[in-house]
Amino acid sequence: MHPADRALVALAGLAGALGVGLSAAAAHIAGATSLATAAQFLLFHAPALLALALHAGSGRAHPGVARAAGFALALGLALFSGDLSVRALLQVPLFPMAAPSGGMILILGWILVAIAALVPAKR
Repeated sequence: MHPADRALVALAGLAGALGVGLSAAAAHIAGATSLATAAQFLLFHAPALLALALHAGSGRAHPGVARAAGFALALGLALFSGDLSVRALLQVPLFPMAAPSGGMILILGWILVAIAALVPAKR
């Protein structure tokens, strides 16, 4: 397995674990809707990261584009979910514009997913 694919699988596992943990925390903190949102984003992007790693390694998609999509999604998740989590738990932002930047990177990542489906794989 390519090292980038291993990294995406590891990031998927981390996103899934953090999503479960944040879901549990949100269930015990009154009014933690942003924490629940961060958990949901982590949980529904974790399988996407797994799929992109497998897709890149299978030779059915252009591996560079599929991996770029995965890493864009992972970075966007870190910024978006990280900012929502830090705001909910510590009452301070991660840094100015972290969540909107993360959201834009997530959108870019999903556009790259679409491009990965359209760009032929190298044979």
